[in-house]
Amino acid sequence: MCDSGAVPLGVHVAAGQRNESLFVEAVLDAVHIGRARLRPERLAGDKGYSFGRVRSWLRNHRIEPVIPTRDDPRDSTQRRDPHFDKATYRRRNVIERCIGWLKECRRIVTRFEKLAVNFVAMIKLAMIGRCLRKLFSDSA
Repeated sequence: MCDSGAVPLGVHVAAGQRNESLFVEAVLDAVHIGRARLRPERLAGDKGYSFGRVRSWLRNHRIEPVIPTRDDPRDSTQRRDPHFDKATYRRRNVIERCIGWLKECRRIVTRFEKLAVNFVAMIKLAMIGRCLRKLFSDSA
């Protein structure tokens, strides 16, 4: 998870074959800013997050989901949302840029650490470095 300025805020590591929509709640619960647990106003995700469970959890926590519906002819409950905010969804590339930056960190992309706890520690260390670079650089 990152903010609109591509500053990483939270991470959750799981097995590669697991659907990442299962961990939306875990990532959002992991983000703390100061002592408060702040929630975003909107959350943009790709079609992989287009599940009723994810949408209802976001709405229950007063977060507007900006998620396009899947094109699944077998699922008649999936209908196009007439209020879908395309302009906000286009800004979803911020997370793709943040992940792209993370992939520039060789130790993370090659996953030298085999234990998940060590891998998360390296990701968090890289996230801290990214935040410091954004804070103390005019051209970040």
